[in-house]
Amino acid sequence: MAAKKAAIIAMFATLVVAALVAAVIIVQKKNNNNNNINSSQKAITDLCHNTYYQQSCINSLSKATTSDTKGLIRTSFQTAMEEIGNVIKQSAILQEASKNPETAQAYKTCQKLLNDSILDLQKTLERTESIDISDLNLLIDDIKTWLTGALTYQETCLDCFEDGDGDAAKEMREFLKLGRELTINGLALANGFSNLFVPNDQGAGRRLLAQSNKRGLINKVDYIGEHWLDHAARTRRLLHAAPGVIKPHVTVAKDGSGNFMTIGEALKTVPLRCNDTYIIYIKAGVYQENLIVDIAMWSVMFVGDGPNATKITGNKSKIGGTETFWTATVGVDGDNFIAKDIGFENSAGASMHQAVALRASGDRSIFFNCQIDGYQDTVFAHNHRQFFRDCTISGTIDFIFGNARAVFQNCTLLVRKPLENQKACLVTAEGRTTINETSAIVLQNCRILPAPEYPVNDPTYKTYLGRPWKPYSRTIIMDSHLDSLVDPQGWAPWNVTSAHLDTCWYAELNNKGPGADVSRRVAWPGIKKITVNEADDFTPGQYMVGDSWIAGKGIPYDSGMIVAH
Repeated sequence: MAAKKAAIIAMFATLVVAALVAAVIIVQKKNNNNNNINSSQKAITDLCHNTYYQQSCINSLSKATTSDTKGLIRTSFQTAMEEIGNVIKQSAILQEASKNPETAQAYKTCQKLLNDSILDLQKTLERTESIDISDLNLLIDDIKTWLTGALTYQETCLDCFEDGDGDAAKEMREFLKLGRELTINGLALANGFSNLFVPNDQGAGRRLLAQSNKRGLINKVDYIGEHWLDHAARTRRLLHAAPGVIKPHVTVAKDGSGNFMTIGEALKTVPLRCNDTYIIYIKAGVYQENLIVDIAMWSVMFVGDGPNATKITGNKSKIGGTETFWTATVGVDGDNFIAKDIGFENSAGASMHQAVALRASGDRSIFFNCQIDGYQDTVFAHNHRQFFRDCTISGTIDFIFGNARAVFQNCTLLVRKPLENQKACLVTAEGRTTINETSAIVLQNCRILPAPEYPVNDPTYKTYLGRPWKPYSRTIIMDSHLDSLVDPQGWAPWNVTSAHLDTCWYAELNNKGPGADVSRRVAWPGIKKITVNEADDFTPGQYMVGDSWIAGKGIPYDSGMIVAH
């Protein structure tokens, strides 16, 4: 009996111990879960503290269970993509329901632009998945470029509604509110990426990396690899070669002596998503076509017989019923596009208002020895990184505009006679919307001159260097010749409301000519006096960070300040 009682007590004690152990495990798990939640919440709060829209940031990460900062950032990019995807679906529904043709077209254009925005966010996400300390500055620059690009596409979508249905514009702005806020937050976070993606014990290496890059010692080749070296060498030889020496993939000729008689037919042969340069040689002639180099057409190269011998011309315009974005005679969406020895024209005329000759949206676009003619909005330097060298561009109002990181080097800008009721001509209208965007228009060693028909002796006609299209509009003109047609005030407000005068960023340095005297320039807070060192940040070698996509092509190119004219 005693033995049986002892056995029962022992069994009960075992059960009690097991229950206590289980309780301890449950409590520990609960504490661990609470700790994980608390750790995640703290990480989210700390991360979002560095953003402009903190509550949107916190809400977008509310379901995250990680405290890893890189993981949280990737989650924020994914959330932004999902949010913009929802807007695309909604805009498709609204397009079908719209009874106003212009509003329906705006919704349709937005779907294309927002899809392109998602692609930039996707590239950003993929670029953060594999981190290499040796390409840190280039990685950060790519991320900032693509986030700026994503935001630019969103802003361009909203621009489609500015002259149309007020209710539709308000509705689309509300739809895009969260997606834009998350993209803007991403740009703010990108400024601290060097600390996030590199271990603390590599800080010295990071500083050396930054110093080396400032001296121009880091080359994009380091992370692109041997394939890019071969590709760059081939492209360099192509740009050096005369048109008759270049061996194209296809030839376009109006007289039937080539593979095709239209450029549009030739574009259909371009292999999609291929990094190898695809050369389309376009023989002398006038080609009346409106062309789109699709976003999946990478590394396309147009080669003509000369900027005045080979001309692509169109006449679409805003007044004619086409959205500004689609008025371009040639629209370039694909990355790594090159145009050499060719002309682009929009012949709609000054009375048709916005009429784009060339729209450049693809990343790392190069235009060498090109003639680009129009009136209002001639060159839409829309998005990403662009380099123009030895080009002649003509126009009247905002004839270089957009939100690209665009450098115009050794270019001639011809101001044409505007309409009688316009009187004022404006060379630039840059479209940076937030302070962290990488975009600017840079004119280096250029010439601003009157076209032959411009009434230089009529004081009622005025020409200004630019006006602030968006809140943080940024333009710098350096080492250039400004002729007498440039008004002494230099810069003009966007409209009668004088918007953005305190937040824009306009600078001039080391310019020559009768229009270069800055003593009578407007005294806005946004007019900056800068040093040579500050201006050096906007030379291609510094501003483009990894500039071998320019230097590696073999075109005439100055990476730094240009002393002599």
